[in-house]
Order: sequence, then structure tokens, then C-alpha cells
Amino acid sequence: MYKHIPHLRVARPVGNLNLSKAMYCEGLNLQVLGGFRDHDGFDGIMLGLPGAGYHLEFVVSHRHPVPPAPTAEDLLVLYLPDRAEWEAACACMRAAGFAQTQPANPYWNAHGATFVDHDGYRTVLQNTSSPV
Repeated sequence: MYKHIPHLRVARPVGNLNLSKAMYCEGLNLQVLGGFRDHDGFDGIMLGLPGAGYHLEFVVSHRHPVPPAPTAEDLLVLYLPDRAEWEAACACMRAAGFAQTQPANPYWNAHGATFVDHDGYRTVLQNTSSPV
């Protein structure tokens, strides 16, 4: 169907752009890939890993504020099959200010850890290979 594999952008409204940037850069070792200020009333930042097929975009609207509205099942899941790498990543998440929490779905407890940021968005670090 696709001639080229599409690049994935996950965009989320946040309450504090600088805090989100700091937490995700420190917690997930992401880098700033780009950003914008006052683009039609929006400020934003794009975080990711150079060359990866995805990035996260965090935005704040100054014209019509959109409060973050995550649910317990809105998950960003990263698969880290190496145990030592997974443990180090979990420690980075805690050091960056993410709170470890119980997942709504117990599946994520079997081989993973769930973390929540200042806006309530959840990230699961799964200590297995991706199922696909």
C-alpha cells in the first residue's frame, strides 16, 4: 500500500513544554529533533532518536489551550529485551521525575514497568522483544 514506510509522529498537548522536554530527554534518552514557537499560536518541540522511524511532539496552544487528557490505557510502549538495558532505562525514568505506577492492564506488569509523567501520560518499558 505504501511506497515508502511512513514516519510516525505522536503529538500530545502538554501543560509545561520545558518540563516535558526535560523529563523525556533524561528519562528516555531522547534528543531534540526540532521545534517551533508561535506557529499559529502553538509552541512545540519534537523529541526522538536520529534516524528512528518515529518522534514525539509536545505542544502548547496559546490561543485555545487544550489540557492534557490521557487515560490509563493511552500508552507509549518501548520494548527493551536486554535486562541490564531495561533496568538502566527504568532508573533513568525515575531519576527524570516519572512516577512508577500500576498499569490498568495487568499484562504490562508481567515483564514491564509503567511510568507516568507530570501530565498523566503513561510510558511502559517492556523487558521483552516486540511481538511484531
